[in-house]
Amino acid sequence: MNVTLRQLRAFQALARTGSFTLAAESLYITQSALSGLIKELEQTLGTRLVDRSTRRVFLTSAGERLYPLLDGVLYDLDSALKHVADHRDMKTGQVRIAASQLLASTLMPELIAAYQAEHPLIEVRLADTPVETVMARVLAGEAELGIGPEREPNSDIASTRLFDGPFMAVFPPDHALDDGSRGQQLCWADLLAHPVITLQGQFTEMLTRDLRAASPELALTPAAEVAYMSTALSMVKAGLGVALCIPYAASLIEVYGLRMRPLVSPEVCRSFEVFTRRGRTLSPAAQSFLDFIGPKIRAMPYLE
Repeated sequence: MNVTLRQLRAFQALARTGSFTLAAESLYITQSALSGLIKELEQTLGTRLVDRSTRRVFLTSAGERLYPLLDGVLYDLDSALKHVADHRDMKTGQVRIAASQLLASTLMPELIAAYQAEHPLIEVRLADTPVETVMARVLAGEAELGIGPEREPNSDIASTRLFDGPFMAVFPPDHALDDGSRGQQLCWADLLAHPVITLQGQFTEMLTRDLRAASPELALTPAAEVAYMSTALSMVKAGLGVALCIPYAASLIEVYGLRMRPLVSPEVCRSFEVFTRRGRTLSPAAQSFLDFIGPKIRAMPYLE
């Protein structure tokens, strides 16, 4: 049975108005074109749907049964098409993001607030998660976007560089490293005289690898490796050592009342990336979120 959408919309308009003239006007077609569509539909269904008179159009019993059912189906169809168009035109939508815990508690809230100020009908859902599970959340379909530090390539996950951030030393006010004569920068060698607190896992492994490649004579051995940056900062505040971080954590460091200085000689950066399902097209809302936050991040101090 080859019934077309144009035929169904023609019958809907005719049944609603009871007039070929009014129905044709509502569809922006001629009366003859409308009449042809109704005849085609009746022939396809094998039954008459309307009785024509000189003044009005009356539905047959078959037409009376079809009209309310068809009206509901076309309403649902139009609603679905409008929903798709609204997503396309950024009138509505949802972005689900999985971000590493430190990013989620420092950088992401500011970016999300700025984005929603311009796109108030787009809902952004943020899931804070351990670094190791960011890609897993994307792969499982729990998040459309994953944001976190660089990780080993995955055949199911595509990664795109979002920004690079240099390593910073974090210490209390009046610490020995906070020497005005040194200026605003510190050398990695300056840390050798102090206990260094780092994050466990790939954070320390990749940092050790990068430092060895850039400066083979520099041997940095952490005095402590902890799971969370909040633990590292609490230890620094208690005078137990110097922590390492990336500049986006500045707001959290301020909460702890600590100081932060960039580390150079050598300058070592950590790349942060956006993780998506390989071969999947991002929703318009997710793509617009990425397009929005890129320039915002690049405008932040120390990030590029």
